[in-house]
Amino acid sequence: MTPASIFGLRLQQIRSLAKWIVVVTPMAMAVGSLVALFLRGLDRATELRFEFSWLIYLMPLAGFAMVWTYGRFGKSAEGGNNLIVDQIHEPGGGVPLRMAPLILVTTVLTHLVGGSAGREGTAVQLGGSLASAFGKLFKLTPSDTRILLMAGIAAGFGAVFGTPIAGAVFALEVLTIGRMQYEALLPALLAAVVADGTCHSWGIDHVHYSISYLSGAGIGFHLDALLILKVVIAGVAFGLAAHCFAELSHLASAAYRTLLPYAPLRPVLASAILLSLVHVLGTRAYLGLGVWSPSPDDATILGFFRPDHVDYWSWAWKGLFTIVTLSAGFKGGEVTPLFFIGAALGSALAGVLGAPPDLFAALGFLAVFAGATNTPLACVIMGTELFGATHAVYIAVACFVAYLCSGHSSIYLSQRVGVPKTSAANHLPPDISVRHMRDMSARARRDFQAQIRLHSLGSTANIAEGPSAMNSHRLSAREVGMVRIYMKPEENTLSKASWLGGAKPLCRELVMQAKASGIMNATAHHTHFGYSNGGELQDEGGEIPTPDLTMCVELIGERERLEQFCQTHGMLLKDKVIIYKHIEHRDVRDASRMEREPSRQGAR
Repeated sequence: MTPASIFGLRLQQIRSLAKWIVVVTPMAMAVGSLVALFLRGLDRATELRFEFSWLIYLMPLAGFAMVWTYGRFGKSAEGGNNLIVDQIHEPGGGVPLRMAPLILVTTVLTHLVGGSAGREGTAVQLGGSLASAFGKLFKLTPSDTRILLMAGIAAGFGAVFGTPIAGAVFALEVLTIGRMQYEALLPALLAAVVADGTCHSWGIDHVHYSISYLSGAGIGFHLDALLILKVVIAGVAFGLAAHCFAELSHLASAAYRTLLPYAPLRPVLASAILLSLVHVLGTRAYLGLGVWSPSPDDATILGFFRPDHVDYWSWAWKGLFTIVTLSAGFKGGEVTPLFFIGAALGSALAGVLGAPPDLFAALGFLAVFAGATNTPLACVIMGTELFGATHAVYIAVACFVAYLCSGHSSIYLSQRVGVPKTSAANHLPPDISVRHMRDMSARARRDFQAQIRLHSLGSTANIAEGPSAMNSHRLSAREVGMVRIYMKPEENTLSKASWLGGAKPLCRELVMQAKASGIMNATAHHTHFGYSNGGELQDEGGEIPTPDLTMCVELIGERERLEQFCQTHGMLLKDKVIIYKHIEHRDVRDASRMEREPSRQGAR
């Protein structure tokens, strides 16, 4: 490189740094201030719930009100953390500013009436919402807006837990399993430090956790082979617990949707379950955050660090309370309940394995979180910030083992799989989201079960009826078509962005309109590698998609219905590349039934 080019590169780096200082600093100060307001409101709500025990009986009314409010006014803000992750991966309408006041008020309300929830989700959504607003204010490019969204996540996470370095790494690590975008590291760190400092300047103090094991022995670094083996065993348990929590949460959400299509009734059912559990168990220890309690007999996170504490099942009860609460639509985060579950499980395992209870409570505190969010590096750093570096090796072993044993599950369905955790999972499509991966697994399980049933039916039919039973079904076909609508990422905007609502992504609108029109299938795809209109080959490259790679909305249905859809929504499809392809839809039907029905036109 020539001296001129080197000087030009350095000048460009200085300009970029100055830009991020100007943009990130006020954004992080705003996030830190809102987090301080949120934490103060959360503390007051918790104190009121302990003072007025009858408040928990308002849980059904509060749950109905908050879910109805989100359905009526929240719109895309209901996507929560997953919406922010989606907007970083595939930018569309942005993160609406309304998300900030909605999540702040509803989370405080959840804790006021006793819902088992956390605070990380609220802080992250506050950060993402304000970051999106500042991106619009400064008219940032899509690439810079993505980085600013990461900085917003870092600011919220770092401020709410008082761990700015962990917040910066978490913001980069949580997006994609196995891969981080280091371009955003400095803005994320700046945002987390400024937000944490702002939060402290408002007089907010975070809960102090400590490990007494070897604390007074003057040992700066300690390794014990037998203890490491026990940590590995515990790490496996932490990873399995994280996997179960994530999967059961998603299954519970699906069950609520199936049982109660009307969303506001779901938290009413959840409230009935939670209040029943409170009366059956005779304790309110599993309501709220669970960090502290005025009753010394209640299970709390701080209590699990005591050497004299013996409790083997609190982790399971807290997991159940949290899953019932959050899956129904109550607002809040999962991380603080995961801290409770991990610390309780670590304390229980310490009793079984003969290990230091406070050390294993700390390991579970961090490792279950690492497994449920797939962020082992952030959790190791968080452990160092919270507990010091004396036990850093044990913390790393527990977090890494839990990360591996939790599989490709996650509490964030929009999280992508960049690099699979093991070579056995290399068959996964590149950058597939956890949501789509779970759908693939569900289809694979259904196909496997169908094959077993068909094999069983075929075997019994052969024995009872001979070869004719294998020919009792016929294959019929009917003509359908496929329409593919192509657009560039910058064209994926339905309306002009506003401070309150944000621009709507066109691809989502087309899919929703297709659903309303009765189209058989409708999906939106993002291109990872290819070229368009005879141009150069383009690669997505890390977390930031190339703006020249087209996006695609694919519709499958009857030709007449597809033609009518395109004519009806001509304004949305103007100047878009639209391709139609003839395909056939196959049905396997009972032969005797086909003989009784009139033959269809176009069959075979």
